[in-house]
Amino acid sequence: MRFRCWGVLAAVIVVGGCDLDPEYQPPKVTLPAHFDDASAGRQSAPPDAEWWRAFRDAQLIALEDRVDEANPDLAAALAHAQAAAARADAAASTQYPELDAGGQVTANKQSDDRPLRSADQPTYFGDNRLSAIVPAYEIDIWGRVADIVKAARAEADISADAYSEARIELHAELARDFVNLRGLDAESDLLKRTIDIYRSALELTHSRVTANISPPMDEERAKNQLATAEASASDLALRRAAFVTAIATLTGAAAPGFHIAPSMSRIAFPAMPRTTPGSVLLRRPDVAAAERDVAASSARIGVARAAFYPKFTIGLLGGTQDTGFNLLSLTNSTYSLGPAVSMPIFDFGLRESELKEAQDRFKAAAENYRSTVLRSLQDVQNSLSALRWLADEARHTQVAAEAARKTADMSMALYKDGASSYLDVFTAQNEALVAERATIVLRTLQLKANVSLMLALGGGWTRDASLEP
Repeated sequence: MRFRCWGVLAAVIVVGGCDLDPEYQPPKVTLPAHFDDASAGRQSAPPDAEWWRAFRDAQLIALEDRVDEANPDLAAALAHAQAAAARADAAASTQYPELDAGGQVTANKQSDDRPLRSADQPTYFGDNRLSAIVPAYEIDIWGRVADIVKAARAEADISADAYSEARIELHAELARDFVNLRGLDAESDLLKRTIDIYRSALELTHSRVTANISPPMDEERAKNQLATAEASASDLALRRAAFVTAIATLTGAAAPGFHIAPSMSRIAFPAMPRTTPGSVLLRRPDVAAAERDVAASSARIGVARAAFYPKFTIGLLGGTQDTGFNLLSLTNSTYSLGPAVSMPIFDFGLRESELKEAQDRFKAAAENYRSTVLRSLQDVQNSLSALRWLADEARHTQVAAEAARKTADMSMALYKDGASSYLDVFTAQNEALVAERATIVLRTLQLKANVSLMLALGGGWTRDASLEP
């Protein structure tokens, strides 16, 4: 009988090793050779973990470094990723037998009237044991356990990708806030200089009105112009304060007492790759996470299919047992070893439904992957188009601003000479301010479009000749 038991076990192990999940291939998605609005001539490159350094601003770099060190949202995302990795390790441990040890020392008393008690049984007895136990270990014939581990590993990868995505988005949010902050600094500096000009103009009109050279409305126009500019300066200060507190939170600092001094240093435009192949998007964390979800769904199909087949387990219970404490004697040894099998007979369609659910989830995950890739292509194309057309708009706006400033200067000179009305000065100065502020706003938009492109590519790029299309 003993040899027959071992023969069954050996046969089970020999036929083991099947795998019922589909042969996995990532869903096919047609990627463009390159994007529109990106000139040809040089290869693109992989994401850069510290892409913000491409803007070559020391304060931005210092603030970005603090995101990794102190941002609580990023720390939470990392903890979630580590927890998922631990769950995957726990799932992987089920591929191997578990060994437990135990022991007990008990004093027992039987009832005198216990049913079926014989006369020679003692009333008091001890039951002391030492044991080693291998709980029912599943022999993974159909690959069920292996597929559970595959799914858990893929889910851990999804959590790791979620952490990477959170990291990129937080760094991009900080970069956008910092770019907006420096744009407001530039606008504030422009308004400060403009207010000085308007104040001088008000003094001039006051003198001319006092001398009955100009009508009183000239002075009122000058007052209106100055007050409006001063109100705009206050509005810029309010908006700047909001960006400072946002940056404080992103860097893990308390908003009260956090300050960033105004600066007129210009943030540099990062060097652009001359071509951006669509394949670079497969490294985006959201795309990678969507692909891992497809892989996990594929593995779950294998788990659902294995449920239709018998489940083989083997268990072991061994040790020693004695009414006293002679537990190290071989004569007191005990053991129980053998395989077990359970198999489905009838479940009212439960397993068929679970398999159908797994297959449909796989289809949904595959379509979600394709949708994620398409959205990533859209993000990159939008950013590239924005960079192209904003650069073109900025060139024209710069020409307009220079012309408007010259017009304002000439109008003021003519007004001083009495050859022009203050209405001409008022109009020209307002147009000059609008045009000059537009150049600052457009530069800010260009920098933010660069940040958006970094985000769309999954974290910027570095040079890598291996990616040449």
